[in-house]
Amino acid sequence: MTQSKHTSPLDGLFTRQASGPLAGIVIADFSRVLAGPYCTMLLADMGATVIKVESPAGDETRTWKPPVHEDQSTYYLSINRNKSSIALDFRDETDLETARAIAGRADVLVENFKPGGLERFGLDYDAVSHSNPDVIYASVTGFGTKGGAALPGYDLLVQALSGLMSLTGAPDSPAYRAGVAVFDVITGLHTAIGILSALHERGNSGRGQHVEANLMSSALSGMVNQTAGYVLSGQVPTRMGNEHPSIYPYEPFRTAEGDIILAIGNDRQFLRLCAVLGAEHLPEDPRFAAAADRSHHRGELRPILQELLAARSAAEWFDVLTDAGLPCAPINDVQGGIEFAQRLGLEPVVQVGHGDRTLPGIRNPLTFSKTPVSYDLIPPGIDEDRDAILDWLNEAT
Repeated sequence: MTQSKHTSPLDGLFTRQASGPLAGIVIADFSRVLAGPYCTMLLADMGATVIKVESPAGDETRTWKPPVHEDQSTYYLSINRNKSSIALDFRDETDLETARAIAGRADVLVENFKPGGLERFGLDYDAVSHSNPDVIYASVTGFGTKGGAALPGYDLLVQALSGLMSLTGAPDSPAYRAGVAVFDVITGLHTAIGILSALHERGNSGRGQHVEANLMSSALSGMVNQTAGYVLSGQVPTRMGNEHPSIYPYEPFRTAEGDIILAIGNDRQFLRLCAVLGAEHLPEDPRFAAAADRSHHRGELRPILQELLAARSAAEWFDVLTDAGLPCAPINDVQGGIEFAQRLGLEPVVQVGHGDRTLPGIRNPLTFSKTPVSYDLIPPGIDEDRDAILDWLNEAT
């Protein structure tokens, strides 16, 4: 990975205490809402210095309430730690020159304006790369830069247009969106991968490049077996509720108290499940002997398993089946999910910030043995770091 050409002037300027693998890399974050900010937060956790460039009104997610933490939007707080903020009005010539100066000194620029939206400000890829030829310029759009360039890039629209909603819900229910903006998150991850790859290539060639990601392409890639299944077989997948089209048993089952998920992925696991349930005869039945047979005859196997699982509670079955090495899970709410991760020692909740400026956050999922991630800056207020950023720019002149 190439190091930033701007390391020395940044030392201590934004009070980062980071020593992660991206320490010294400067990212100009012109993005807002979710996909771009999520991407840049992950990179900031890994040590990058991220300058969040906002309009005077601020990132929209600052106003997305409830829920709140001390009257601040938890949505905004969830994706903007480890950043510094400056508010710039591109219609003001002085502010616009500041934006151009930030872009001109950054190693990476991330933006999610509509295609062509930054051209009139001289902040598009051609303009920025002319003055900063080794910049990695990452653009996030909803539907690409061709026929979908004018379409608004909202995750819910992509869930509908990609086909995901047609797969979510019971067979006889309306289509449902996922419970989180899943394609914004996937696109943010794809963008981070693209940026890291381009930084690696820049280290070899010394050249920057334009990285592009869009929600629609990320959706079709992220739907993996469903989209590939259609392309390869011509079969259009449909809503199956909590069932899996190719594996059985792989769904929730009622117990004496609560539901439990079974995720039996192969014949060995099915043999073990039947032994634990006291139903050793089931694998001898030709309808259930092999995975494809169980999938085809799920309507006959389901009530048999349901009757056996009714003997204990979900919590009891979780212990028994887990001890037998079988994949299963009770259905937690979000609180239960975090508490379960805590019991496993995953330490999902971290303290962000230092001194008297801290708040809880969710741990970055990556660990590094030599260059750990850090959580040294709480999400910034609007324009909170203007003076420090302007000082940094002035040091270069």
